[in-house]
Amino acid sequence: MPASGISLYIHWPFCASKCPYCDFNSHVADSVDHHRWRRGLLAELGYFANETKGRQLTSIFFGGGTPSLMEPETTAALIEAAKTHWQPVDGLEITLEANPSTAETKRFQAFRDAGVNRLSLGVQSFRDSYLGFLGRGHSAAEAMDAIRLAAATFSRFSFDLIYGLPGQTADDFGQDLDQALQLARGHLSVYQLTIEPGTAFHRDAVVAANEDTGAEMYEMCQQRLTVAGMPAYEVSNHAGPGKECRHNLEIWRGGDYVGVGPGAHGHVTGNAGTDSIYQIHQPERWLAAVEVKKHGTAKRQALTPDERAEEILMTGLRLTEGVNQDQFRALTGLELGDRLDPGGLEKMVEGGFLVSDDVGVRVTTTGRLCLNEVLRQLLVA
Repeated sequence: MPASGISLYIHWPFCASKCPYCDFNSHVADSVDHHRWRRGLLAELGYFANETKGRQLTSIFFGGGTPSLMEPETTAALIEAAKTHWQPVDGLEITLEANPSTAETKRFQAFRDAGVNRLSLGVQSFRDSYLGFLGRGHSAAEAMDAIRLAAATFSRFSFDLIYGLPGQTADDFGQDLDQALQLARGHLSVYQLTIEPGTAFHRDAVVAANEDTGAEMYEMCQQRLTVAGMPAYEVSNHAGPGKECRHNLEIWRGGDYVGVGPGAHGHVTGNAGTDSIYQIHQPERWLAAVEVKKHGTAKRQALTPDERAEEILMTGLRLTEGVNQDQFRALTGLELGDRLDPGGLEKMVEGGFLVSDDVGVRVTTTGRLCLNEVLRQLLVA
């Protein structure tokens, strides 16, 4: 039987400019027909809502792209539609990603009025030189002003930092952390720069900080944020008790979610099992498909129990809490121990990379430094 709860992800694909490190489905457009896009997003939302009737809505997340470039009226219409189609939980978390540019901060109040109650700001650094290198459209001063305004406008907010830039030292990153800790209110996301294929940085052969420097910065981050009361609950995400992003937490745990918009991804469980659903990436192609079929699905795949198990392990081991064996059994119908390579499990536990007990398995702080290798050792071929 399908799980009772479901999350909603809505993708707004447009940005004012494309950052050179970004490999997300984001596009720069000369103009956007906001009324047409509102109709398209509402149509696809309705299509998937009809398929998942009776489910309880546990969270909404507007991602991108840059969803703070969406008209607040569109945001309000989508929130209202979601609450109409599904029964929302009490205290429904509704997150919207935003950039700290002055133009976007002027819309913060309008987004709160639309129903958004959690903001996620793409700050990345408090140094103008690094912001310029990263192609960000805001200054360090604008970032700090935006964080203060977010704190005054929303009951919950978070912001992102990036470390491991070329030439960046641990002391440099420590100064960014100092500033972040003065401004954060319970949640902080900290990502190491990776050079992804298809990005401008990859094309230009940009080289991120070396492995040793990156590890030093990672360990500094873990120690300082833990002392500050925001320990890691996921590889790159830190929060105080009860301050975690509920939307992402449920997805990492293997919960169901609907993905709406170009390039969005969803997991929907029915009586026959779980389907993995991928929407068309290219915005105009997606929109044209929605206007004909009410949805822009590019691919829909029924997951086997083994495929479902592997996904849950790959996302669940990113979490500090790890993978709970009872929850794993409920989601997959399989036993957790049967999906772990015995030799690899023993090797990872003895090496201090993993903890395995009657509750389940979880990666240690050391293990999170080399999570891909831990997964490679654990997963049964």
